[in-house]
Amino acid sequence: MRAPRTATPRSRRARASLTSAAAFVVLAALVPATASAADTQEVDAALPYVCAFPSGPVPATVRISAEFPQRARAGEAFSPAGVTTAVELPAEAVAGLAGSDVTEVRAGTALAVAVAQDAATATAIWRGGSDPVPLPASGPLTLTATGDVPSVTGRGDGDLTFTAGDLALGLTPGPAEDSGDGEVTGVPAVDCALAEDAPDEGLLVTVPAVPGPPGTSGPPSAPAPGGPSPVPGGGSRERQEGRSGETAESVPGAAADRDVPPCRYDEDNPPTPLSLNAYVTGYANVRKQKAASYLPPSCVLIDGGEFQFPVDEPFDPEQLVMVLTTYGEFSHQGRPETPPYDSTFLSLDFTPVKATMVLKQTGPMRIDARMTMRYSDLFTTTETYVRVPLVAQVTALEVNGVPLDVGPSCRTEESLTSVEPDPAKHPGDHVVLYGKAEQAIGEDVVGYTLLTGGPLAGEVTIPAFTGCGTGREDLDRLLTASVSGPGNHIKQVQGQTCTPLVPVFETPETRGQCTEDLQPFQIPVAER
Repeated sequence: MRAPRTATPRSRRARASLTSAAAFVVLAALVPATASAADTQEVDAALPYVCAFPSGPVPATVRISAEFPQRARAGEAFSPAGVTTAVELPAEAVAGLAGSDVTEVRAGTALAVAVAQDAATATAIWRGGSDPVPLPASGPLTLTATGDVPSVTGRGDGDLTFTAGDLALGLTPGPAEDSGDGEVTGVPAVDCALAEDAPDEGLLVTVPAVPGPPGTSGPPSAPAPGGPSPVPGGGSRERQEGRSGETAESVPGAAADRDVPPCRYDEDNPPTPLSLNAYVTGYANVRKQKAASYLPPSCVLIDGGEFQFPVDEPFDPEQLVMVLTTYGEFSHQGRPETPPYDSTFLSLDFTPVKATMVLKQTGPMRIDARMTMRYSDLFTTTETYVRVPLVAQVTALEVNGVPLDVGPSCRTEESLTSVEPDPAKHPGDHVVLYGKAEQAIGEDVVGYTLLTGGPLAGEVTIPAFTGCGTGREDLDRLLTASVSGPGNHIKQVQGQTCTPLVPVFETPETRGQCTEDLQPFQIPVAER
């Protein structure tokens, strides 16, 4: 897969960070906003692109349609609505797709959209998918992809601009098929770059900004020193000991060779220059049972971001301060969830109970990092909060070796919840995990960062269960009495991330980050 003409993620992080200014644009939850037709402006832009097919570069037209608000108020989130990305491929590209048994094709798209406010910028990834389209015997082909896109919150009163950038196009022959093993067949993803003669350099729309309520232009709030922390037994300033995640011995190759689920982008979900993937694992205590449940290695796909200067914070003459917001999603067989895992306890201290469970992600996983570097010695500290709504579903249950039918809808009533250090900015029920890293110049990272991985910790309340049992047998009370309640400690370990479009392979001189098939090289080991 050829990398697009944009800079690599590491060079982009280093360079773009130093040119950002106070009006930071925050990408918020993947939930479309609502607005009346009278308050929207419609965009229908046909832009020239050049796509790198295996046979050579091919010109294409990408038509981007969406509805934006007429104006944006600082501090209020909105999402472009009705977003479609139609890729018009010429006859020479279509001829290369046809095969003896290929009659139709479907597309997955990932469009990088630059969002800017004054001198601050961020990159939103607009992902979409198309229905299968018959391949014509000759002539051009149009593939129209749709999907929800990230919402945006302006942090100042400068106008917001949205500009189209590179496009990753995944092409898969035939209708969608679930092979059960995460494999997807098709041609490699195609990288498309905006043509140099694109009108207005790809500018889609300008959304005028108006002042928001008092206080909305200030910096993102953070826990006060010495205030509450989601880390049990320690505050957010307490140093976490231990180097970033110990990893099991692993070698390049397919995930099937390493006894972990696949963790890769595919033609329906192609990577972008900022995409990352990683494995996570760990333990979750069940306080009522005085035991811990092992969470097996699970895949997380991350839409990477870029470090920015924090909004409206005064200049600090002693240290450099930068912030990063990214979004991630669990991925197991195309669904936002963990693989199934077994938990075994002794209920009432003598009755063995075995439950098969899945953690299902019900909203965006948000990752916020804050990095400070002292000018005097370049010592760097990074604090990271991971927020994600997770529902626990029970798929099978045995008591003393006797199976009990829990039915197809046995789950917690709501998301597992943590004490949120900033509830005004992050409302709703979700899990909060915290990690901290320190790094002296010339030494390895100690603790957690998004790129290097490491330990994250938190404490959750498990809600009551609902929908458990079939017929006249109601198992809700049994599970609620046995499991639900506060004070359940979680310790998660993330492995080193892989950047699929700029992979780093294992060599005698280099630590591996990606396998040969662009999955995370490192498989983390759970820590208690």
